[in-house]
Formats: sequence, C-alpha cells, structure tokens
Amino acid sequence: TNGSQLARLAETLADCGVRRINVSLDTLDPDQYREITRGGELSDVLEGIEAARRAGLSIRINSVALRGVIEEQFERLLRYAHSNDMALALIETMPLGETGTSRADQYLSLTEFRKQLSDKWSLSALERKTGGPAQYVEVKQTGGLLGFITPLSCNFCATCNRVRVGSNGRLYTCMGHEGSVDLRPALAGTEPARQLDLAIRDALMRKPERHGFRIGQAGVNGIGRH
Repeated sequence: TNGSQLARLAETLADCGVRRINVSLDTLDPDQYREITRGGELSDVLEGIEAARRAGLSIRINSVALRGVIEEQFERLLRYAHSNDMALALIETMPLGETGTSRADQYLSLTEFRKQLSDKWSLSALERKTGGPAQYVEVKQTGGLLGFITPLSCNFCATCNRVRVGSNGRLYTCMGHEGSVDLRPALAGTEPARQLDLAIRDALMRKPERHGFRIGQAGVNGIGRH
C-alpha cells in the first residue's frame, strides 16, 4: 500500500486477519514526496503508519532506490523504520510504466550501493526469508532488518513465486511482462470456485521464465503498463 488510506482502514484490515503489510515510502521530505508521488501528502502516510502500528500490524517500509534521492534519504529512512520496529527494504527502480521520467537516470544498482553502505554500517547477512525476493541483513547499529530487492543487478526470477491481482480483475504473473489473465469470467461462471481455481492454475503454468527489464548502455527495455 502507499499508506494514504491506512489511518481509516488499519483497524478494519487487522480485524479481517491481515497481520503484515508493506508501505511504500521513498523519502521523508514532504516536498520531495509530493513530487515523486505527483501530489501525495507525506503526513497522510505517516499518520497511516502510526494507525497500523496501533492496530498491531507488522510493517515493512519499501523504498525504491532512486538515484539522487536514496543516497541522502537512506539514513533518515533507516532510523525512522528501525526506531519504530519496522524493517526497511530497498528496491531497484524498474522500467515499469511510462511516466515521462527516465528510468535509466533514476536507476541505482543496489549491489553497488550495498557495498557503499558497508563502509558506514555493519551489515550481517541473515538466512531470514519471507517467501519474497528480499535478501535481508541485520544492521548492527540499529538492531533492525534491512532488505535488498535487486531485479536488475542480481536477477532472482528463478525463485520468484509472486503474482498480482489488479483492481481490473486481471491476474498478472510477472511485473516485467504485459501478459495477464482475466479472472472475471470464472467468477461469473456457474461454478465460480472451481473455474477460478482452474484459471489461476493455468496462469501459473504460463508464468514467464524471467522479466523483460533491461537498463544499460544499449538503452532501457521495459513495459508501458503501470
């Protein structure tokens, strides 16, 4: 979630059985946040995070490692997350969605950035896994968890088990491909449970071998879908 509705919905989510959420937060500077999100208000997100914590939800802060932003914001984000008992995960920017901004200019290799962080922070590798692609370390100075998600600098497609359902009713088997399966016909069928199960299984069998993202000297290869 981007956290903008958490203040209103955190308790409801907890009552429905949700136990852990990821909140996207790339900066703690209000003006910078407004620019990155095209009008978002940082105060709404911080209020939502507090509401989620009060509701007992476990939270991980997800920060896209935007070049020129994450270098100056990292320590603030790390200390904010860890002082509030939240993990922080850094994610490489991906050429996903035509935004009018150059993804190549924004891209920062987390494999290289991790080496830079090691000059100041004591990072101890962990075996911790959450079923996702993050590689976790413990930061000795804070005692908190820091994750690295590296789809471009260190491809993890071979172990990816992620799929996503959009608000349009389509199941996307990979962020890095345009392909998807419409689940709505199955839901509208005579046997929705069975037909939905078959539709999902068929989609999973056709999950791509790897994403199609590329950022390098030859240019940027991505997809237009947001």
